[in-house]
Amino acid sequence: MTESTTRRVFLQQAAGTAAASALAERVLAGTSDASPTGVPTRELGRTGERVSIVCLGGWHIGTLEDDSEALRLVQAAVDEGMTFMDNAWEYHRGRSEELMGRALAADGRRKKAFLMTKNCSRDYDGSKKHLEDSLRRLRTDVVDLWQFHEIIYDNDPEWIFEKGAMKAALEARQEGKVRYIGFTGHKHPSIHLRMLEKPFDWDAAQMPVNVLDARYRSFQKEVVPACLRKGVGVLGMKALGGGSPDGIIAAGTGLAPAECYRFALSRPVSSQVMGLRTLEQLRAAVALARAFTPMSEAEQAALVARIAPEAGDGRYELFKSTQAFDGPVHREQHGFPRQS
Repeated sequence: MTESTTRRVFLQQAAGTAAASALAERVLAGTSDASPTGVPTRELGRTGERVSIVCLGGWHIGTLEDDSEALRLVQAAVDEGMTFMDNAWEYHRGRSEELMGRALAADGRRKKAFLMTKNCSRDYDGSKKHLEDSLRRLRTDVVDLWQFHEIIYDNDPEWIFEKGAMKAALEARQEGKVRYIGFTGHKHPSIHLRMLEKPFDWDAAQMPVNVLDARYRSFQKEVVPACLRKGVGVLGMKALGGGSPDGIIAAGTGLAPAECYRFALSRPVSSQVMGLRTLEQLRAAVALARAFTPMSEAEQAALVARIAPEAGDGRYELFKSTQAFDGPVHREQHGFPRQS
């Protein structure tokens, strides 16, 4: 490579970095102020929708043994302004969707919520069934955001289009049963990038966004800039990495959970999904969102550097390198045992 070529490549990379930074700043600058009864919102990509910057995770709802506790948690979230609701067809064999549907049906809360759920099938007939199941369980006529769940195996991007799942999604959108279409995954940035290269204008993409990600199979470095360039809303998850109540990342690195969430919300995410099980945790999440001020780039860099020894080998992000976090439905689709 000649000196002039090297310089040209360097300048192109620098221009790309500057453009990505400008797009990221625009997402953060668009954060609304909190109100006494609400939380800040951000735009969801190019959709024109505004969603709460914190999103109630659906998986955890299904872990609550007492139905009344689960209903109170969902309803309190909506009442406090955490109006972005996450769910998936497979969560606890439909229990999470059923509970959320019951909760949102009370006192007109469905109209206040931006409701997301996920399709676990890869073929046409299965996708149609999953959507009808979700609509029935969630007690709604329309899902605001329907995402292809766990795009985590190398052939998933091809399967979505070749087996008919995308055809079903486009029909559902045409029929008014789905408003926006996206996808999720937690395994490798390259799989997300292949989905983004497909001939479809995605509305949202969900991925791990946490303080360790910058140094290991980084979605923030590789996928987030691509989403921003295409106007795809970025939905963050696994800010704490899962595991213990305070999260494996916080437990392993000594970071406070609030510090982990503040870092994630300082990235250009439209919303960060939070797994909450109690009203106390909900109140803390709402307070964090209402008081949120973004970390400066210098603060973020210092935090990333502080935990560099624990970040580079993926020890606290096993969802990227093992099947330990893969859903049973998706393991089975690919011929793996439902339980590792």
